[in-house]
Amino acid sequence: MRAALRAQLGWARRALRGAAVLGHAPGPLCWSCGAALPGTDGSPRFCPGCQALQPPAPRPDLFRLMNCDRSFRIDERQLQQRFRSLQRAVHPDRFGQRPPKEQFYSEQHSSLINKAYQTLLNPLSRGLYLLELSGVEPVQETDCDADSAFLMEIMEINEKIAEHKNEDSLEEIETLIKVKQEELTKEVAAAFERGFGNFLCNNQHNWILQPLHRHKLEPFPSF
Repeated sequence: MRAALRAQLGWARRALRGAAVLGHAPGPLCWSCGAALPGTDGSPRFCPGCQALQPPAPRPDLFRLMNCDRSFRIDERQLQQRFRSLQRAVHPDRFGQRPPKEQFYSEQHSSLINKAYQTLLNPLSRGLYLLELSGVEPVQETDCDADSAFLMEIMEINEKIAEHKNEDSLEEIETLIKVKQEELTKEVAAAFERGFGNFLCNNQHNWILQPLHRHKLEPFPSF
């Protein structure tokens, strides 16, 4: 135990001396062996010396983590591939024989990757996250008047869902909702490209997503 502690202190002292010679503050050090850590592109970081998984950043950029441009338009296939790749690298099943601290970091990374995937895959949460990153507070449902024709359309869809008698009729409703969702997604993307403006006024995107999500949640891809 003492030998391990002395080794860690030795790593830390050498890193500090090296930083002092170079004239800048020391960078992050590995929690396990004390080695200096390289920069990161947003991916989970492993120590180049002992290969220990490092803790996630305190406030990570989810777009950067998932290797996506900070834009409302994303490549869903690329997002899914990135999700699988990251989960293969940090999934807790791979760290069952590692130290407890590293197991904990693995769980944190896995949870963060799930959150990033869900946030960026869903058009509504992706748009709201973009607004959050830009310091823009989205309007609430009570902040502007909803389109009455649109609300009537949503009520009719909800009635059809409540009255559906078989899977075929439910699939027809889901197809209709997906078409509406695609139309609204294009409108929102165009609004972002023009500048935020009155983004998501009436929360129409939220209204159209709710009935679909109640009956068929987006599954995680396997990894």
